Amino acid sequence: MCTQSVGLAAAVFEERGISTACIALVRSVADRLRPPRALAVPFDFGLPLGAAGDAELQLRVLRALLALVTEPGPGPLLREYR
Repeated sequence: MCTQSVGLAAAVFEERGISTACIALVRSVADRLRPPRALAVPFDFGLPLGAAGDAELQLRVLRALLALVTEPGPGPLLREYR
């Protein structure tokens, strides 16, 4: 799903008391939309967790994403994955 659609859905879930964390492939859209909690990643479209077959990288991205859920919210909170 696109950054905008997921960010809008996340806001609705957060309004209903369900914590969310989104992966943002397009930082400029996330900056404009300001989702409750998002992790901006530097990967290509279709690879939101990084390169296929790189399980270590994918686990690091998932851990960084899930760590956002522990942050008080809803934000907006936008972190950059490096």
